[in-house]
Amino acid sequence: MAPVPPGIRLLVSFDRDQWYRALTFILTFLLYTSFHLSRKPISIVKSELHKNCSSASEPATSASSSSQHLSVQLLHADMDCGWKPFDKSNYKQLLGAMDYSFLCAYAVGMYLSGIIGERLPIRLYLTVGMLASGLFTCLFGLGYTYNIHSLGFYIFVSVANGLVQTTGWPSVVTCISNWFGKGRRGLIMGLWNSHTSVGNILGSLIAGYWVSSNWGLSFIVPGLIIAAMGVVCFFFLIEHPNDLKTLYAEKSSPSSVPTKSCNGVNGHTEVFLQYNDNKTQVYCCYEDVQNRKSYDTELLLPRDCARVLVQPVMVVKSKSEPSAISFMGALRIPGVVEFSLCLLFAKLVSYTFLFWLPLYITKAAHLDAKKAGDLSTLFDVGGIVGGILAGVTSDKLGKRATTCAVMLLLAAPTLYGFSMISELGLGPTIGMLLLCGGLVNGPYALITTAVSADLGTHKSLKGNARALSTVTAIIDGTGSVGAALGPLLAGLLSAGGWDKVFYMLMAADFLALVLLLRLVMKELASIKSRPTAAVELKEH
Repeated sequence: MAPVPPGIRLLVSFDRDQWYRALTFILTFLLYTSFHLSRKPISIVKSELHKNCSSASEPATSASSSSQHLSVQLLHADMDCGWKPFDKSNYKQLLGAMDYSFLCAYAVGMYLSGIIGERLPIRLYLTVGMLASGLFTCLFGLGYTYNIHSLGFYIFVSVANGLVQTTGWPSVVTCISNWFGKGRRGLIMGLWNSHTSVGNILGSLIAGYWVSSNWGLSFIVPGLIIAAMGVVCFFFLIEHPNDLKTLYAEKSSPSSVPTKSCNGVNGHTEVFLQYNDNKTQVYCCYEDVQNRKSYDTELLLPRDCARVLVQPVMVVKSKSEPSAISFMGALRIPGVVEFSLCLLFAKLVSYTFLFWLPLYITKAAHLDAKKAGDLSTLFDVGGIVGGILAGVTSDKLGKRATTCAVMLLLAAPTLYGFSMISELGLGPTIGMLLLCGGLVNGPYALITTAVSADLGTHKSLKGNARALSTVTAIIDGTGSVGAALGPLLAGLLSAGGWDKVFYMLMAADFLALVLLLRLVMKELASIKSRPTAAVELKEH
């Protein structure tokens, strides 16, 4: 008999639950990758929306209405002219306002999204959000196809897209937290959260491919991708492990596990599971087997009935589920306010880079839009490493706040160094982009994933896991306020020079650090008390 191939041995070494965990990890990773993939094009297209076209804009206004469309296209191609209304000297303010409209809608919608997500099926909620996001992303790109030059149109599409994109983050974090416990959560979430950077990289490459020839496709293609992933979500996303257990309970063989119903306590329908062998019969009576959110009591009894006492076993379960937590109740969880405000400033820095870095590279390094977009992906590569490093370190030390604080402390001088070095050549710019990406996105990634999951299952909730989506939405919603302010301030300050933008970013990093100091001191104080507690436990 031939030996079993090593690859097959590896595959069969994993049990069913591990395969479903892997499926959930990969699927939610790809789902949120598509969210960020669809957000990135605007930062790549900005340098194409505005070009040095002051001399070319005059003839365009004098063109007749019948040939206006052709004239604009010729000017755009031949005279290097921008796209109205972003072709004027106030283009930075207009682009900043467009970013602000998206991010402000995202911030407001995020607070509502978590509350709604706790009360609706995650799979359906996420599917609808992804399909709607694909629609509005494509609409932005159709502005090029149909020669739309109305600022109101682009603002409306940005606001609508910002609202529907809030369905993503609370849903995927809740789902991944349902499948993975607290053990090594920082490492798992750090690896998983790299979808943010992967999405930004793919979005930059896809948008950059068409930005110079047809920037409308820079939006349409990502829009189609996120819509397609929404369909995949509908067919394959498993919200909770209990969903599968209910499925297998329904499909259990009648010959191996006979069932019969009985009248339970207070009129509730109950089900008997009967396990037979030659010597014994054991009945396990439990309530409401169809309820996917109830505890799975059939697993309390082993299938091998010879190993259990020959007597009826009755398991009575709680007939009421824990209710979804209120907004104020979530705010009272220790650490939610501090981490939320810290994320406000950390995300301000991260999203300023997300929306303005390609344009800054274009101006500082004098590169075209495609090369600047490709180079900006290095910031996200550094973000992947930073997120994983933050997760591993916080797992090992057990100090989430301290890990974030150290990275924020190092990030501020690094930002200043980047502003100085980015004009010295390509080599130093690449190095500083990687370093800045790691230090800026590390705390942001840790707070939005592992910290949110920890707080959403805090011991003060007494086992109520239905707070996770609301807590995640509060933290990320507050962070999104900073994400809205950062690009807006960058648009206003950059008119007076890019140095002012970097000073603003360094100040934001410092404020984020200050807001974590109380939690850092609490974590450091716990180190001093730990040896005493360990001695007492050993003596006991």
